[in-house]
Amino acid sequence: MTNNNMIFIANWKMNGEKNHISGVNKTIKFLKKSKNKKNQIIYCPPFTLISSIKNKVKNSIIKVGAQNLSQLNDYGAFTGSINSKLIKSAGGEYVIVGHSEVRNQENDILINKKIHSALKEKLKVILCIGETYKEKKNNKTLSVLKRQITIALKNIKKINNIIFAYEPRWAIGTGKIPKTSELRKNFEDINNIINKLKKNQKYKIIYGGSVNSKNVLELKKINDLKGFLIGSASLSAKNFIDIIKKSTN
Repeated sequence: MTNNNMIFIANWKMNGEKNHISGVNKTIKFLKKSKNKKNQIIYCPPFTLISSIKNKVKNSIIKVGAQNLSQLNDYGAFTGSINSKLIKSAGGEYVIVGHSEVRNQENDILINKKIHSALKEKLKVILCIGETYKEKKNNKTLSVLKRQITIALKNIKKINNIIFAYEPRWAIGTGKIPKTSELRKNFEDINNIINKLKKNQKYKIIYGGSVNSKNVLELKKINDLKGFLIGSASLSAKNFIDIIKKSTN
């Protein structure tokens, strides 16, 4: 893994109040002192904190995103829904689509519609893909990844604004991560699938699923890995910074 142009995404999930934003200051200070200025740092807090964090990081290299969105492009009578226009107006530049924790309620076709909606408003997409434990045990990981990627990219011409986040659904919140050999194979398969669908286009693949400052040293051995989607560990500024340090040294 190269040390430059790495992506570190903090997914706060349903956590965070205004007092938690102070932790972002530590990340800002760390980045100012860091010699590596090419890494991408993205915070994806709850919708309620997007504007506040955007104001906090406006003079830094840190970007802000949302954790999900509605597939509906226009405003309307859709109580509780947040679309790409609202995310953008709040200061969001990225959005997570298809996270494993919402895939039980969202099918591949809906995820494709959400990607179209996000890209239409010039939001960058963090597309999560990955298999369940049952699918893994039944040797269906490849077929699942192929289906998810193929449908997600339907009628999408350019993928330069899509980050592919491989996150095995069985690894989320469990503390378990795939073996290095499994990850290498799965990343190779993902590359092959994308390259067949979208030849000669540039993209990046990151990993998500119980990432922490201890296992990141093992994860960084994967050559095609360009960063991490970090869940609970990103709630602590110290842990988040430790992951960045260990990944880029």
